[in-house]
Amino acid sequence: MASGNKKSEIIDDFTIKYHANGTTRWSKGRIVDGEPEGYWEWYRIDGTVKRSGYFRRGVAVGQWTTYDQDGEVYKVTDRGGR
Repeated sequence: MASGNKKSEIIDDFTIKYHANGTTRWSKGRIVDGEPEGYWEWYRIDGTVKRSGYFRRGVAVGQWTTYDQDGEVYKVTDRGGR
């Protein structure tokens, strides 16, 4: 989950990373022991949700959903490992 030098902050245990503009959310989720854990979301520059899914100890698991620009489900991918 590379993020480069994106601005980030922690609010209520959620790590929020921002697009290069520094104001629009890029991703949001929890980090536990240095690894993504639980539910995460990624956002487009316009603020709409682009993708969502779950991590278990840093590994993508379960169903991951990709959304189109209107917020409708575009694709669901099963990552297994539930």
